[in-house]
Amino acid sequence: MKTARALYGLAAEFTTHEQLLAAARSACAQGYKSMDAYAPFPVEGLPSALGRKRSLVPLVVLIGGIIGGSSGYFMQWYANVVSYPLNIGGRPLNSWPSFIPITFELTVLGAALFAFFGSMAMNKLPQPYHPIFHAPNFERASRRTTRSSTRWRLASFSKASVRAPSRRCRCENAARTFRIARARRRRVPSRYVQSAAL
Repeated sequence: MKTARALYGLAAEFTTHEQLLAAARSACAQGYKSMDAYAPFPVEGLPSALGRKRSLVPLVVLIGGIIGGSSGYFMQWYANVVSYPLNIGGRPLNSWPSFIPITFELTVLGAALFAFFGSMAMNKLPQPYHPIFHAPNFERASRRTTRSSTRWRLASFSKASVRAPSRRCRCENAARTFRIARARRRRVPSRYVQSAAL
């Protein structure tokens, strides 16, 4: 006997970014918190409309830079003062001006590594599978060939709001709405494998 797949979320498709912004604000006002939007190019005001808070990437980069610079300076200080001190021309062992280049380089390296891996972690990447991949014509959400074929999508993944039938997201002006089911076998649809190979 064939059983129905568990409901993962709700999605709506729009033809203009103004409709997408209005729907995102309306859904956020109704209490939908776990939402995402897909568009062919960045839409101004969309993160705030979705209820996104300020990004933590600058703080992560700052922490990475401080850790990298501190470790670079400590490494040189330990090597020249504690581990293997040498009297070179009567200069002090803790000659900080000579430590600046390595400290600067490791500051940049630490900030870059924290920026890359921090962004990947906060965006939950890499993510080879997501239930939204099974939405009809989802790949068109990132393309913009002609104005008539442009598609804007708003998806809600809030389990609490999806389970409650009394709190339905009213997506006015939506070209169409559809439900996203959680697939049993977690695999990437073949159309994405083909597009990646191209």
